[in-house]
Amino acid sequence: MTDPHPRRPRRRLPHHVVVRLLAALLVPLASFLVLGTAAPASAHATLVSTDPAEGAVLDAAPDQVTFTFNEAVIGVPTGIQVFDATGEVVASKATVREAELVVELEDEVGEGTLVVVWRLVSADGHPIGGSLTFSVGEPSATVAVPETSADAGTDAPFVLSLVRWLGYLGLLAAAGLAAFYVLLLPRDAPEAGRHRLRAVARGGALVAIVAFWVAVPLVALYQLGLPTSALGDGSTWATLSTWEYAVPAAVAVGLALAVGVLPAGAPDRARAGLALVGCAVALAAPSMTGHTRATTPEALVIAVDVLHLVAGATWLGGLLAIGLVLRDLTGRDDSGAVVLARFSTWASALLALLVITGTFMAWRVAGSWDALLETGYGSFLLVKVLIVLVAIVIAAWNRFALLPNLQAASGEDRVGAASVLVRTTVAEAGVLVAVLLVTGFLVDRSPEPDVVVTSPSAQGQSGDQSVELDAITADLTLDPLAVGPTTITITLTDDAGRPTEGYEAPRLSLSTTDVDLGEVTLTNQGPGTYAGDLVLPTGGTWEVQVSLRTSEFDNPVKTVRFEVP
Repeated sequence: MTDPHPRRPRRRLPHHVVVRLLAALLVPLASFLVLGTAAPASAHATLVSTDPAEGAVLDAAPDQVTFTFNEAVIGVPTGIQVFDATGEVVASKATVREAELVVELEDEVGEGTLVVVWRLVSADGHPIGGSLTFSVGEPSATVAVPETSADAGTDAPFVLSLVRWLGYLGLLAAAGLAAFYVLLLPRDAPEAGRHRLRAVARGGALVAIVAFWVAVPLVALYQLGLPTSALGDGSTWATLSTWEYAVPAAVAVGLALAVGVLPAGAPDRARAGLALVGCAVALAAPSMTGHTRATTPEALVIAVDVLHLVAGATWLGGLLAIGLVLRDLTGRDDSGAVVLARFSTWASALLALLVITGTFMAWRVAGSWDALLETGYGSFLLVKVLIVLVAIVIAAWNRFALLPNLQAASGEDRVGAASVLVRTTVAEAGVLVAVLLVTGFLVDRSPEPDVVVTSPSAQGQSGDQSVELDAITADLTLDPLAVGPTTITITLTDDAGRPTEGYEAPRLSLSTTDVDLGEVTLTNQGPGTYAGDLVLPTGGTWEVQVSLRTSEFDNPVKTVRFEVP
């Protein structure tokens, strides 16, 4: 009996159409995640309050000084010191308890100004520092504070970024090659090709292991702000987080397992499983330190970062493997085209995974367009995105133009088509190496905004400053503009010039290249007006960081400069 309503056979979309549709969906999704839902993420520990307050004038010297942060911090040897107005050291003892730093004054101090200089390490591994100034009886006329380890820069040194790059390059290459060896390489692949893959994988593993361990002392000097001679001091090594040792150890164990079990011939299931476990351990380890440890929700961000590394390793390792064995495979039959087609299918999924995970990480770590466009971290991140786009263009050319040529070729034509594909594949891998170079510099950069607004006072005009914080204008006044006691006032107005308020009260902090006064305690003086008293210990260029939460999700941060005579 014939069905009067026969069903039409389902038509499957061609593979290239699916990939294009997926890319078309991912681009607006990425833009929406970063533009529409970005919320500031916690990057560094932030000083919340001090006791006594900045600029306070006390009747008697306190027994201890307390600093409270918004997250746990790590103490630094010789990172906390107390000085009197003449620059003489005041005996003290510092203790760090989770998010609190307590500095006990062990000797009696006379009248005058005291300065507590501090340097700590936040949860993401970046050093933070500053100072607190208060007075007993009355402020001193002049304050002289000598240079300390707390004054060391907080920017990562070039050599550390270079070592990071070598570590990630070796890690992703070794893990990706090992995964390709057990998952995609034909069981009857030529012995010469297998030998090259194993040799390069082992070389990459060696580079990664050495680089990750070399980074440990460099991280110690960077975090603690100490000279190279401090590496002979046991306290330098004891201060480092346990994760700074656990990560290179996990990378070493994982890669040794991944490349060590690769046989000369086709691997059995046991060896293949061990190799993949080693790859997973090595690729998961780097996510246990850095920005992911200080970004919420921590578990989700770490998981996404691991997926990002897995996708990157599979892509880079696959490209290197294709470049190493494609000529051998195409010299016999069409197995080279088959392997390349299988990897191309994987690469499409990897591209989607890289876009989604990369967008998510940018959203959680950077947190806003300000951080992307106006910080060193954001600049490196945007450069990384542009280079990845170049890699995607090359990958698309390989997939939709050169691969069909290889599949249709035969005989000598197949060898020529394979040679062209090898060259473009090597070029694609080279672009990814450049991506890793940017990543090496990105790891130790801060995502915190630092937008500098040129100060009229720097041109000899008044100390009054204005800065735009979304739809709110903030007018700042420093009166008097001089060394010693002064008052900073901030007035918030809307587009019509009427007093207005933010979602929360504004926050101000002052610093120079040598002294960081931290956050100023502000009191409300009326609608949209706040003021705080402080003491400027020296003249020069003072930067005032203005932070205002304008909504539940938006918190613009700007910086203005005052030239103090």
